[in-house]
Amino acid sequence: MSRDLQSRNNASGFTLIEIMVVVVILGILAAMIVPKIMSRPDEARMVKAKQDLLTIQSALDLYKLDNGVYPTTEQGLQALVITPTAPPFPSDWKTGGYVRNLPIDPWHMPYQYVNRDEEIQIYSYGPKGPSGNHAIQLP
Repeated sequence: MSRDLQSRNNASGFTLIEIMVVVVILGILAAMIVPKIMSRPDEARMVKAKQDLLTIQSALDLYKLDNGVYPTTEQGLQALVITPTAPPFPSDWKTGGYVRNLPIDPWHMPYQYVNRDEEIQIYSYGPKGPSGNHAIQLP
């Protein structure tokens, strides 16, 4: 009986060799992937901006589902974080908000929001800022 207990104890967990093999494999993968990512920081920023825009778009869609309309341009994206204090007041604003906090774009600027008769547009000015003409937005 003690032999069964001993073999079970030896069988549980990973050996040092197994852990070292996994660490080496992860190191090789990182050595191959990291230089590719690091050599393209502009592309990584564009991807991040598009992911943020998708997140904001989803939160806006939930806001509209709950309240029947998107926030006005004046209420802005802040309406996703705190209850709007300007009319039209939301009828069923979600307690806690729709996002925890608003992301800023990879170039350290706030995302822009415009609502023209329920036709909304969310965008980032991009790497050149407001003076540039290279806005990043969802199609």
